[in-house]
Amino acid sequence: MFRLVLRRFSGSPLLLSARSCRSFSGSPPEMPAALVRSTFLDFFRDQHGHQLVPSSPVRPRGDPSLLFVNAGMNQFKPVFLGTADPRSEMSSYQRVVNTQKCVRAGGKHNDLDDVGRDVYHHTFFEMLGNWSFGDYFKEEACSMAWSLLTMHYGIPADRLYVSYFAGDAASGLPADEETRLIWLEIGVPPGRLLPFGLKENFWEMGNSGPCGPCTEIHYDHVGGRNAAALVNADSPEVVEIWNLVFMQYNREVDHSLLQLPRFSVDTGMGLERLVSVLQGKRSNYDTDLFTPLLHAIHQRSTVRPYGGRTGSADQMKVDTAYRVVADHVRTLSVCIADGVHPGMSGAELVLRRVLRRAVRFCVEVLQAPQGALASLVPTVTHSLGDVYPELHREADRIQDVINENEAHFLSSLQRGSRLIHRTLLRKDYKHGVFFPASVAWSLHRDLGFPLDLVDLVLEERGVQVDREELDRLVAENQKVTSGLQSGDQSRLMLDVLSLADLQRLGVPPTDDGLKYQYRLDKDRYVFPACSATVVALYDGHTLVSEVTEGQRCGVVLDQTCFYSEQGGQSQDRGYFTRDGSQDVLYPVEAVILAGGYVVHQVTAADNLKTGDQVQLHLDQVHRLCCMVNHTATHILNFALRTVLGRCVHQRGSHVSAERLRFDFSVTSSLDVSQLQQVDRCVHDIISANHIVHSQELPLQEARRIKGLRTVDEVYPDPVRVVSVSVAVSELDDETDRETSVELCCGTHLLQTGAIEDLLIVSERQMVKGISRIIAVTGREAKRAREEGHMLSQDVDSLSARLTGSAPSGLDAAQRLAKEVGVLSDAVDNTPIPQWQRRDLQSRLRALQRTSNTTVRKLETREAAVKAEALLEKNGWKNLQVDSVETDSLSILMKTVNQLSAAAPHSHVMLLAHQRHSGKVLCACQVPKDSAALSASDWAVAVCRHLGGGAGGSVLVAKGTGSSGDITEALRWAEEFARQETQR
Repeated sequence: MFRLVLRRFSGSPLLLSARSCRSFSGSPPEMPAALVRSTFLDFFRDQHGHQLVPSSPVRPRGDPSLLFVNAGMNQFKPVFLGTADPRSEMSSYQRVVNTQKCVRAGGKHNDLDDVGRDVYHHTFFEMLGNWSFGDYFKEEACSMAWSLLTMHYGIPADRLYVSYFAGDAASGLPADEETRLIWLEIGVPPGRLLPFGLKENFWEMGNSGPCGPCTEIHYDHVGGRNAAALVNADSPEVVEIWNLVFMQYNREVDHSLLQLPRFSVDTGMGLERLVSVLQGKRSNYDTDLFTPLLHAIHQRSTVRPYGGRTGSADQMKVDTAYRVVADHVRTLSVCIADGVHPGMSGAELVLRRVLRRAVRFCVEVLQAPQGALASLVPTVTHSLGDVYPELHREADRIQDVINENEAHFLSSLQRGSRLIHRTLLRKDYKHGVFFPASVAWSLHRDLGFPLDLVDLVLEERGVQVDREELDRLVAENQKVTSGLQSGDQSRLMLDVLSLADLQRLGVPPTDDGLKYQYRLDKDRYVFPACSATVVALYDGHTLVSEVTEGQRCGVVLDQTCFYSEQGGQSQDRGYFTRDGSQDVLYPVEAVILAGGYVVHQVTAADNLKTGDQVQLHLDQVHRLCCMVNHTATHILNFALRTVLGRCVHQRGSHVSAERLRFDFSVTSSLDVSQLQQVDRCVHDIISANHIVHSQELPLQEARRIKGLRTVDEVYPDPVRVVSVSVAVSELDDETDRETSVELCCGTHLLQTGAIEDLLIVSERQMVKGISRIIAVTGREAKRAREEGHMLSQDVDSLSARLTGSAPSGLDAAQRLAKEVGVLSDAVDNTPIPQWQRRDLQSRLRALQRTSNTTVRKLETREAAVKAEALLEKNGWKNLQVDSVETDSLSILMKTVNQLSAAAPHSHVMLLAHQRHSGKVLCACQVPKDSAALSASDWAVAVCRHLGGGAGGSVLVAKGTGSSGDITEALRWAEEFARQETQR
């Protein structure tokens, strides 16, 4: 169990006394949003010594549990969890202030569907926050908050109410009396100081991890009354404006609570809501954060100006549309600037939904022309660009991405509408027959067709979708998605208490410098031997002194030569042995870095205890392959920038022993010429066998290097700089020589020649503006070039045969067409140079068109012969049901078409009996004025009689079945048609 430590008030004096906290009358002074933001930041930075930390991008750094950054504390999780690299600036944070870009759309916090319905929900918002990491605590946090709100913002104290944690007996948590007494000392009247339970006033990071009581400050928009009963009652008149969380405990996996070794403060105040308070507005959309956008939207629409209506008062949902578009274009601008683009999974899929929702409201409700949404981006950048300069830099690209995705969506809507129409034609969906859920879900998943729009289109035709089946498909998809998002949770990660225990016990961070201490000896890499001492064991819950055979555990050594997964490079493989038991191997399953400690995850092959001496055995082949591919990644990055220009920015990478993956920003997919140029540039660097230099530098000094490539990561200080051909000591901001130079903690080759070859085998756009390259090196690259050469020869040979003498007959033409298809599949799926794949695919598409044209001509000629023979046999009678000999449904259809053309008033059905299999092909066509019998009804009836199925339109249809007696099938088909036409 734990006990609550009540701090005495004998430390630093409170910033405000009860007497200084006078009651104000009226409303707070109106302030522009930019001043509200800067006042907050300046107050904590200048008056209370907080370090101003820039907002992190909305794409979370290495946190698979989040789709987007959704709270100000997200980027500080490593500090709360104790996992920050002790050499990084983050590990030194004590007092911090910032304004964080946040997105709540998808995942646990999802406000997307609420945006527009009311006047305060947003998918994008700014979170103002101040943090203390083991520095000040409740007393100072409350005093600073009250001072800022009442003195600097001028909010009347008698408009404010404060809530605090009332305790929870079931959890063994006492009431937060310390906070209550602090607020009373500050001067908050007892009637405005309100206790609440776990739901309202106890904050948790997740199912486990740091947590603690919180105190919230609420504002009464009306004033001059006692509004205590409206606090936490979902009243739009009394709203929460600031939440102060006191991190005191750690929630264990078994749900118990343990006191943290150091207490922290995490506060959050939404800028949009604070601005509405300080500008005297009930709606966030009536503040200067949104009014310029709403005005710009009105200029582009053909409807009335924004009126602020909600619910039933908002006829035609015009004001809802204004709010949706204003909110969503801010979200789109911020996300795209940070490298998140509309796509098909994860955060990208959520952003695609945001964009398409905005487009629908723009086009359908606001009646704005195509392109109106993107034209609002300059208004967003004018509003937010000064505090988030990436919006100015990326403004043109943001507009391009929005415009292209809007055009694609509008095209998808047309395609979706046509698919719904075709589906409805196939069957009578009235009288309780449901529209297939699989079609509705496919429309939504593959075309992005909104499900509510499917319902609307069907409702106009008096049809309903199979809702039960659709809900099942949606739930199944969500289950798969959540499983993917949860990631691998099986790895043992030291928790905040265990990390604190290691520090308390004086266990120094793991010395992993040996991972870099390898050398070349006669062109062979020599890796150092490593002996180490077990300094700690972790059983998944706590530190232990010993583990037994079969027990899964984390082993912390005083030193290691193993590389832990970071910087996009896979972890090392290998095993260790214990002195005295050299024949017992402890395979290392994972290598994890947490708070400066390298944790080797093993399943103990025998007893292991702290103090044991071990020998580490590195899988040298695996490590060397990773080194090859990591250095190759740097060279590829440099080559792309050389060929494509400075628009190229790394958006992610992963290095394994088998291959490398590189994601980067680019306006469009690379063409054959660009891929070849990159190939030559990379080849030149590898052939030159340049020396790869690496050196640790102070972070600020490293950032001054000209041409330095970085990604959005928290770097240690000092930081490792990796440079190709030019020594790091020779690099500075005056160096004119272009070379690959990056901040990187990975392991690299000492000379580029060991790569042997680097080959791009795949390049495609993941989403608009972001491409992904897959490349291989060494033997795999050589094998891919050989495969490409052989496939190129095959294409040359096939091209010569197709462009030579005409095929002797239909069978020969069909064989050639099939060869083109088989060769196309091989080119698509075999690892070969991507530039060559693009070239061969282009040639094969031309050959496919040629072969298909030849086949169609020969089929038409054969069909003409068969049609002429049938006309001679049957004449021009009104009902023609007969059989022909062919294995091709296409020839059968063409024969029917030609018969119908020759005898336009005839009802024609032809069957082709495949004697070897018993399969029957069916094709039919009816006159345009045939009201009594449709082709689809005829084909469906006949094919069902034959145990098969069919489909088509009113005029033309086809299908298959099976029968041993074609004569009986023909008789039945003719009789069915006679009965239908004689009704």
